[in-house]
Amino acid sequence: MAKSPRKQTTARPKKATNARRRTKASTQGKVRAGTKQSAAITMLRSSGGATIDGLMKATGWQQHSVRGFLAGVVRKRLRLNLDSSLVAGRRVYRVTAGKGRNGIQAEQPKS
Repeated sequence: MAKSPRKQTTARPKKATNARRRTKASTQGKVRAGTKQSAAITMLRSSGGATIDGLMKATGWQQHSVRGFLAGVVRKRLRLNLDSSLVAGRRVYRVTAGKGRNGIQAEQPKS
């Protein structure tokens, strides 16, 4: 007995809608006011900077989450110039003026 031929279907790849493209492009590099991220970035932009412990207390995040935020959001997504230094034996992080990743100028801290 011969096998019956399979029914051929044409699967079309899904296209990203224009709304999805606009949303992704328009939100990249922006932080909403009143969020934990905006509070953390405000701390990082202050003249004294912020420590991991300070960011943990302000946001309620765990240490690994704060480190991921600094690397993934601050440096990569927002492309801010993040400076790290030792002050009195403690690591202090600051968002500094100047060019961040890919030569993009960082915003000046608002005082």
